[in-house]
Parts: sequence; C-alpha cells; structure tokens
Amino acid sequence: MCGISGYYSFHKNISTKNILEMNQAISHRGPDDEGFWLYLNRRGMSFSGTDSTEKIKEQFPVLSENQTPIAVGFRRLSIVDLSERGHQPMLSDNEKIIITFNGEIYNFRKLKTELEALGHSFISTSDTEVILKAYQEWGKAMFVKLDGMFAICIVDLHQQKIILSRDRVGMKPLFYYQDENGLVWASEIKAILKNELVKTEINWNGVYTNFLFQTTLAPQTCFQNIFSLEPASCMTIDLEDQKITKETFWSLPSKHNDNITQAEATEKIDQLLSESISEQLFADVPVAVMMSGGIDSTLIASKAKPFNGKVNTYTISYPFSEEEVEKATLAARYFGVSHKVKEVNDEEALDQLKENIQHFEEPYSSFEVLINAAKYAREQQFKVVLSGNGADELFGGYSHTLKLNRWLLMRNFNFVKPLIFTKDRFSQRVKNYFSQENMFDFFRQSQISMRPLQIKNVLKPEIYSRINTGLSGYHASELKSYSGYFEYDMKYSLSSHHVFRDDLSAMKYGVEFRYPYLSNALIDYVAALPENIRFNGVQNKPLLRKVAVKYLPQEVLNMPKRGFSFPVHYFIKNEQRVWDFIAENLESLKKRNFFKGEVIDEWWKHQENEYDWVKIWQLVTFELWYQKYFEK
Repeated sequence: MCGISGYYSFHKNISTKNILEMNQAISHRGPDDEGFWLYLNRRGMSFSGTDSTEKIKEQFPVLSENQTPIAVGFRRLSIVDLSERGHQPMLSDNEKIIITFNGEIYNFRKLKTELEALGHSFISTSDTEVILKAYQEWGKAMFVKLDGMFAICIVDLHQQKIILSRDRVGMKPLFYYQDENGLVWASEIKAILKNELVKTEINWNGVYTNFLFQTTLAPQTCFQNIFSLEPASCMTIDLEDQKITKETFWSLPSKHNDNITQAEATEKIDQLLSESISEQLFADVPVAVMMSGGIDSTLIASKAKPFNGKVNTYTISYPFSEEEVEKATLAARYFGVSHKVKEVNDEEALDQLKENIQHFEEPYSSFEVLINAAKYAREQQFKVVLSGNGADELFGGYSHTLKLNRWLLMRNFNFVKPLIFTKDRFSQRVKNYFSQENMFDFFRQSQISMRPLQIKNVLKPEIYSRINTGLSGYHASELKSYSGYFEYDMKYSLSSHHVFRDDLSAMKYGVEFRYPYLSNALIDYVAALPENIRFNGVQNKPLLRKVAVKYLPQEVLNMPKRGFSFPVHYFIKNEQRVWDFIAENLESLKKRNFFKGEVIDEWWKHQENEYDWVKIWQLVTFELWYQKYFEK
C-alpha cells in the first residue's frame, strides 16, 4: 500500500521539481520510504529522496532539480517484505521495464510459483516483483490474473509505452490529467495539482454528478481535464506518437448459473470468504479487523480467528452508535477475540473538521468516521485493517434495494407525471418519483443528495447552462431486474464512492484497509448466481445471512442496517460552532458567482425534512473544496 505519481511531458523537458512536489503532496500515503525514476537523455536513472531510507540513499543519489520529459515517483507504506528489496520504482534486470504499484496482490504467492515454473527467479518476497515478472511473461494479459487491489504504472522502454491500470472494482484510486501538452498521474488529485502542466479549473459536469450521487461518477472528477481511471481499465500511452488507447480487462459475468441451489451457494460463499480472509490476513505487520457491530465486519472477525488466533478487533463509538458498539462487544466475546472500543466524542469528531473535509478532493455529504477509525488504528500500530466494505453492494444490503420491485411496478404509471400541476412540496416529490424512467434513474433516486431540479434552482443560469445534464453515458445494461441494479451498485456506489472514500480516509494516516468481500472469486461467483437466491425483495443480504447464521449470535443477525458516519443533523442542531461554521461558509459561498444566494438562504432557514441538511452540507463542502484547491 503506497502512493504513486508521475508525468510525461509531450514536447519538452520540465523541471523535476514537479515530481518532488507531487511526491511530497502524498507523503501521508507512504511514510516509510520514497523513490524516483527519470528518463534522462534517452536512458533511465533511479534516485532516492529526502524521505528514503538510509540504505536506499546509499544505493541511489538523492534527486535534485533536473530537466526530464518523464518522471515517476513513489511513496512506500511497508506491508509485505519490509526490507529495501521491496523498494520502488522497481526495475527489471535489464532496467528496461519500470514499475510503481500501489495496493496488495493477495494471490501473489500462487503467481510466483507459476512464474518460477516458467523459469523466473526472484530476489525479494514482495508482490511488486511478482507483478513485474508477470508483465514480462504475459504482458497486459497479466492484469486479469491479479487478485487484489491495485493502481499500477509501468514504463516499458522495449515497447516505448507507459501503461496505467486499476483493479477490477476500483479499490485503489488512480487519477490522471490529460491535455495537448502531456499526461500527469497520481494516487490523489492533490499530487496532480502540483505539476506545472496542470491548469486548475472547475468541471461543472463533475460537480453536477457529485451533487446528485454524493460522489463524482468516474471517469469525471470535479476538476477540468482530471479523470479517474475507471476500474478494470488499462490505459496505454505510446511514447513515439503520444497516442492514448484504453481497454477493459474484466467485466461482471453476464450469464447466470441457474442450476445452483441456495444451500450450495451458501456453502460455496462460506468457503470463498474463508479463502479470501486467509489471504488478506497475510502481512509482515500487525493486522486488525474493524467491527461496526453489523453482520459484514463481525462475520469477518469471526472467520478470521481460525487463521489468526491473536487477531485484534476494534470498534469506533460515536454519538448514537451505542447499539452497534454493544453488539460488536458482544460478538467479540462470543467468539473470543481481543476487542477495543475507541470513543470519539463530539470534540474529537469536530477536531480538524475543515482539514478532513478538504482532504477528500471534492464536495462531500457527511462526516467521515473512517478518518477517526484510521487514526486510531495507526495509534494502535495497526498498519493493516480488514473492513466489511463491499458486502452491501455484493449481497444487496442497502434499504433502497428493497424498494426495487415496487418501483418496477409503479414505473408503469409514469404517464401521470404531466398531469400533476400543483407545486407544493408533496406534489413535487410525487412528480420526481414518476420521473424515474430507467434503472439509472432509480439508482439516482436512492441516493440521499440533491435532486436535479434543486441543482437547477440553486445554480446561476450561466453556470447551469454549461452542464451536460444528459447522463446517458453513465448508463449500464439497464436490465429491468435486480441484476441491473446490482451493476450500478458495484460500478458507482462501490467504486466511485465507498472504497474511494475508504482509501483517502485510511491513507491520510498511512493505514491500509483491505476488503475480503471483494476477492475476484467471490465477486465472480455471486454475480453469476440466480437472482432469486441473491435477492428476495423482503430482506437485505439474504444470502450472506445464511452464511452468517453459522457464526454470529442472534443479536447481531437482527441488527438493523445503519450507515457508518457521524450524525451531521445532530451536530447542526446541537453544536453552535457547527451552526456558525455552516453559516460562515454559506456566506462566503454566496459571494461567489456560482449559486443563487436567495435559494441558499431559503434552504438554510427552512429545514423541514430530516434530510434537508444534506443539500446544505453539500454546499458547505463545495465552498471548502473551492477554498482549498482554487484560492491561491
């Protein structure tokens, strides 16, 4: 788990001050080591940095200012093979292939055995060297073989190409800036913004999807010409003509295996989850399981014990999470693992509020508990934390999923929409409901965020007119069934939202979150199961519950589904400084020429619905985002 950065200037050499500042901007991702590789005078050369280990500084000169068209940077968080043999950028024996890699490959030992049988030898025990040798053996075909999370940059001087790739479901972020002058890439946008090739401008199309979905839908970001490389994608840049091509190396299985019974599926998922947990517990540093008190993370903790009898677990306690904490503690006692509770009081939740919000590089609609969870893990010397994230998307865990069958019925009556002439609040909600024509609309409607008409009303006309509000480019297969909804949950709820936010939260404190529910085998198997086994329209995660009943106490199985975030509405109502914080930032936002001040005032003064605070918070976080990334 680390951070990567790099640039390719198409027409001229640029100062290596760019790569030094880019790497420094993501130093939190890798506090243990750093390294660089430059393309100087048509040959490569490795350098250390000021934060490199002493042994690496003895091996490579410390990078000072130079001029180069291509530079690659790396920050290391040492997880597997803590020695300098795992240092990056890592080079092939002939120094013609250079790799930087952020993530973990859980099947790297199996791949290593396969490569050794093909004649490859290894000098380290790191997964990075396995990826390097796998590329030498199989080329880009190796990406589909990797089981894990990754963002990879490969500079191939043999073929005169730069290759960027990202894992199947986007667990590791990878952003890039592209224009006629060059290409810049990094694990976080804040690093890209340090490069002189990059012009910082607002992308209102990205802001639009952010307001609609609580997150910006890939490949867009809220920055003009900065994109998120889509999951399961590979982008190749030709160094001779600067031509850029993209390809997808994996997609969700489209065929269902209808000959499987529920009992068979339950047994197989139990087995695949055990295998995934076993592989993801592997590390050369302490590992913990973060338990929220619900089924997903508690099941991981339970199944982890046979593989690691000393596994540590912990739970974050915050306002109104008493039931979750109680159930997590009960479960830990039930299967006999070490368990700690970290209480985050109001003071700690609000500490560094502005800094934490701005860390996310885009507007956001909640307080992020995971930053506190990562901070506590680091204080406890846990570099690796297993998370239950991904289970809700994979097994149908969100409450709005249970509204799917009703919507499929009600959409037959969408013809009544033009007949609604009243403009009261209830009528507008009904009209909005009957505007859901396709599965993408239903998915959008399920997000607790601004509605299209609200965005149109609050933005000034000259801003709104720049936005392409037709979002058909984001549509998936549009199957009118649970399978169609499942595609959107995996593509946007998971990849563009939850694991993206997880990564930024964890890496702020140099902690690696891992996701046992998101192994290749588990995703492929569940996605190919018959719909009636995966979804019944009555109970969330029915199939996972069948597995969990063997391991968890009844009290945990009966826990209602709750989100894992601080209660923003509570803070707005009860903390004067949060009220003042919001009012101050709204006043600042009104002075800009983006939003209508009178609409902002109306929203702020009249909060009637329990979720009316969401659109206010989205505006506040937009203002904080703008302050951080656009005000010099």
